[in-house]
Amino acid sequence: MNRPNPLWLIPVAAALLLLVPAAVAAPTSNSPSLLSPTGGAGGTVFVMSNAVAGNAILAYHIGAGGALVPAGHFATHGKGTGASLADAGSVVLAKDHRFLLVVNAGSNTVSVFRVASPSTATPILSFVEKVSSRGVSPVSIAVHGSVVYVLNAGNATKAGNIAGFLLADHGLLLALPHSVQPLSTSSATGPAQVGFNPAGTVLVVTEKSTNQIDTYAVNAWGVAQSPTFATSNGTTPYGFAFDPNGALIVSDAASDALSSYTVSSTGVLTLVSGSVGDNQTAPCWVAVAHGGAIAYTTDAHSNAISTYAVGSGGALTLVASLGATTGSADTDMAVAGTHGQYLFVTDAGAAEIQEFRIGSSGGLTLLDTISALPSTVEGMAAY
Repeated sequence: MNRPNPLWLIPVAAALLLLVPAAVAAPTSNSPSLLSPTGGAGGTVFVMSNAVAGNAILAYHIGAGGALVPAGHFATHGKGTGASLADAGSVVLAKDHRFLLVVNAGSNTVSVFRVASPSTATPILSFVEKVSSRGVSPVSIAVHGSVVYVLNAGNATKAGNIAGFLLADHGLLLALPHSVQPLSTSSATGPAQVGFNPAGTVLVVTEKSTNQIDTYAVNAWGVAQSPTFATSNGTTPYGFAFDPNGALIVSDAASDALSSYTVSSTGVLTLVSGSVGDNQTAPCWVAVAHGGAIAYTTDAHSNAISTYAVGSGGALTLVASLGATTGSADTDMAVAGTHGQYLFVTDAGAAEIQEFRIGSSGGLTLLDTISALPSTVEGMAAY
């Protein structure tokens, strides 16, 4: 792999150094201090309003026994679209849960918040900054360490792309030079999600409209290289998740199935399990639990969650077609809790969050429902 001249990193490194306070300097009210990771007393769940008049994050603490407790609304200082982004990963956590990143698809920006511990008396989120997404209509964010990539869907006049950033210790996003890369075509691709493999060496993008899965090798400086394109095994690749060993599990929304792949260091996909059906309709989002041994998918058109076992090398076996019944149009998911014991789901059609306890064999038990969310609710991140 040809690597770019490292000299371009000098101004970026200098900027990062300016953000790090001297060890002997006393903090002041105008100089934020570095935060330790917030394991949290129970953790927090985040969704976004995606409202046209002004996007906002809605936060809920995970209380005793898993009960969800409202923790405030926080303006992103950007705009939503008021309509589904048809995406996964629009709200993500970074750097050991110290920062929350969110897309503002209506204003082509990304907002960053600092996350406080739920055990403190301070607000759970404090706004850091808003930056250009370096494209049009950002719909998904991927984070690995200090490297951030934004997936821009594009529009009728501007092609979609991915664009890289460095996340500094104070939460500032710095544009990563030479990191903007195209999707499979300059025409509409309907991109759904961008995500890193566990090693942070490959980025993956799913394209719903073209049935393509794009992969980008990422070099040692976090710069994505030219893409490789592969035709999805199933129709309409949508959301995805990696197991801890790097197997890629992708929802085939129009095939009502999940498929799995291995991903080489250069981004080459090799099919492991092809379109294992779940006997439901429109599986679109994927989450893994039990150390990667269980995969869940939300079936948005049948208001259900299906459960799969993930075997050696990422092989998929359907365990429960109807693992749980949800509210209308279940979409984004997140596994959270001290031991990964909770599965949270955004029911976009019902404007609610549901919380399920994950059993020892992956079974789901409904624990709590938070209703009366904005009708435009979108995304989910939790820890």
